Amino acid sequence: MRLVLIPLAVASMLIGCNGHKTEKEKESRTSKDTIAYTDEELMDSVQYQTFEYFWDGAEPISGLARERLHMDNVYPSHDKDIITTGGSGFGLMAILVGVERKFISREQALERYEKIVDFLEKADRFHGAWPHWMEPTGKVSPFSPKDNGGDLVETAFLVQGLLAVKEYFKDGNEREQVLAKKIQELWEGVEWDWYTKGGQDVLYWHWSPEYQWEMNFPVGGYNECLIMYVLAASSPTHPIKKSVYEKGWALDGEIAKDTVYYGLKTELNHYEHDKAPVGPLFWAHYSYLGLDPKGLTDQYADYWKLNVNHAMIHYKYALDNPKGYKGYGKDSWGLTSSYSMKGYAGHRPGEDLGVISPTAALSSMPYTPEESKQFLRHLYTQQDSLIGKYGPYDAFSEQNHWYLPRYLAIDQGPIPVMIENYRSGLLWKLFMANTDVQNGLKKLGFQSPFLKNDD
Repeated sequence: MRLVLIPLAVASMLIGCNGHKTEKEKESRTSKDTIAYTDEELMDSVQYQTFEYFWDGAEPISGLARERLHMDNVYPSHDKDIITTGGSGFGLMAILVGVERKFISREQALERYEKIVDFLEKADRFHGAWPHWMEPTGKVSPFSPKDNGGDLVETAFLVQGLLAVKEYFKDGNEREQVLAKKIQELWEGVEWDWYTKGGQDVLYWHWSPEYQWEMNFPVGGYNECLIMYVLAASSPTHPIKKSVYEKGWALDGEIAKDTVYYGLKTELNHYEHDKAPVGPLFWAHYSYLGLDPKGLTDQYADYWKLNVNHAMIHYKYALDNPKGYKGYGKDSWGLTSSYSMKGYAGHRPGEDLGVISPTAALSSMPYTPEESKQFLRHLYTQQDSLIGKYGPYDAFSEQNHWYLPRYLAIDQGPIPVMIENYRSGLLWKLFMANTDVQNGLKKLGFQSPFLKNDD
């Protein structure tokens, strides 16, 4: 193992050799290998490397995040310069982590954000929503045959990041205040109410000028999209009514019909149309990069309990390991949507292919700190061949002797952000301080330590 000092950071980055460690190799390592690096150093390392995906690895014209980066330079479809809208929202927040951890300066971040905002102002939008994918020209790149218009979920992830950036810079110097003002204008330009398809009590995921509403995907029931409904209610220009949240998202209360799995309440019904008890772990991450679940409640759930139990269920599932997969246990756990042996796949209890996705446990750090740190230590000291330039590779399977040196923005992005939320609460404090967001949460009946009961 080589020890490489991270520039501008008091941390260490562990980069290993090729291939998984054999059992004999693992046994031959001294105990010093497993205790030489503090938790702080390990968290610094993984935060730095995953931040670099969005800094060094960004698409150069826009400054936004590439959908994927394959270190083997094999791209089965599209090239590496396709821009991801949602992943870019995660990246905006990761860059703030970079400033706070002194990986880059505030001025460097400001310059990058100015480039990004200038690009977004000119990029294709559809009733204010950006598409799922964009070319470096700013033109839409279809995500699927009829998905060549606005993607409201991806837009919500992007806006979540933009609003955190706005809060960070809004009281700064004149140049920083100009950036904050431009972000407010982008945010106010999203026509959330348009995506109710003529005033229905539900939000629709897609709209295309060519195919109109043919994608026909109303978003309801619990999944990764809570942030979309919160932002739609928070909009100062195009808000939705509370009934859209209650009837569309919460399914007239059906969302609250939880279950018990591995001795833990799921808090909400994760699947409307089947009996699966819990979803993939990205559901506990994407909406909560900015939305602080601590003390967050509404008529349906305690969102801290929801996410803690979700992560702990995945941990307990790995300990139980009902399919007997090699490698599963206290040091290696967490299922989410990611690459797998046959391309991208959804992984969760009940849909388990023997694939562990590092983002699942690492991005759950606020919910399961000890269990997540255990996984981090194991990965960086015992399986360091699974670590590359931009942090842990997307997924691996000891059962199938499989991994590829490839990354996805939507998996790398939550890692530095959620670890920072665990360490300092940075992104939670920023996003929850936004006045528009606070108004939206109150409108929907949420309670949170960030909400003042002044009305």
